[in-house]
Amino acid sequence: MSINPRLVKESFALIEPVADKAAAYFYGRLFAENPHLRGMFPPALDVQRDRLFGALTRVVWSLDSPGSMTSFLSQMGRDHRKYGVTAEHYTAIGTALLATIRRFAIEIWNDEIEAAWVSAYTAAANIMIESAEADAGVSPAWWLAEVVEHRRPHDDIAVITLRPTQPLPYTAGQYVNVQVSRWPRVWRTFSIANAPRADHSIRLHVRSVPGGWVSGTLIRDTRVGDTLMLGPPMGTMAAPEDNPRDLLFVAGGTGLAPLKAIIEQVIASGHRPGIHLLYGARTSAELYDLPDLIRMESSFPWLQVLPVVSDEPAYDGRRGRLPEVTQRLRSWAEHEVYVCGPAAMVDETVSRLQADGVPLSRIHRDVVHSER
Repeated sequence: MSINPRLVKESFALIEPVADKAAAYFYGRLFAENPHLRGMFPPALDVQRDRLFGALTRVVWSLDSPGSMTSFLSQMGRDHRKYGVTAEHYTAIGTALLATIRRFAIEIWNDEIEAAWVSAYTAAANIMIESAEADAGVSPAWWLAEVVEHRRPHDDIAVITLRPTQPLPYTAGQYVNVQVSRWPRVWRTFSIANAPRADHSIRLHVRSVPGGWVSGTLIRDTRVGDTLMLGPPMGTMAAPEDNPRDLLFVAGGTGLAPLKAIIEQVIASGHRPGIHLLYGARTSAELYDLPDLIRMESSFPWLQVLPVVSDEPAYDGRRGRLPEVTQRLRSWAEHEVYVCGPAAMVDETVSRLQADGVPLSRIHRDVVHSER
């Protein structure tokens, strides 16, 4: 049965405005029909609901781009191994999902739309199952990692270095899911802030958020010698390959982490493009990694670090909102661009760059989520 992206997208458009209700209905239906599955999920489902809808949105709108969809679903399939998900679970999830779509798209629902959703879900589930099965013979479902360094350069920010007990293969720009012993089954994503190293250690930049179970524990209660659990690396933002263009990086807050990793990778590659890094925060105290960036700048003359502060009138440096400062500095139309930070900042920066002539194909973006 072939996939019909148009019918899937048209029906999904009716669900997007009521995403919270639809996600709540989905989990209610799933657990009512399969109560044994409840133990696989965290006690609070708020973040889980956001992730469900975010993943579903990405899959639906990439149905016309099979390559992108397959890459994303393959990563999810490997990642879901850490929850103990097996092939049988996809049937229960698919049944609950189809019931949810039918309920919230009832005004246009018909046999043709149902067939389109069944076809799309079956294809997606098969990709995830096959990826998980292929990965099972090669990599663990999760990694244990020891905390070997813990610094708090700001009250609400920690820089944590981990050493996995087994090598963790990843590429610069990716992120991992992290679980702490205090909150079993609660996984939160954090970007890896360094390029792969010979000693296999990885560094995370963690910012505390209100009500953040995992981020709060990592910042306030984690010590050297503690052990964390890591899921498989995910994400598609990566260092450019054989690209002659100069590079612009725009980092808001802990959105610096994956961009710093990519910059390290570029430096290690031996290529010498011009690199501009605009690193923004509300106050100068929140430019938590500036000393290390200055060290990198001094040892790599092609790198220029430009700190930007938005909410500190007395700051003796570039002041303003990061998207505005990026736009007024110069034209970036000939650059390859990477943007990471809070969603609103990323969206506005991308919009301004496009307006100034940077093609969307040369803008690589990622968003710092509430616990990333």
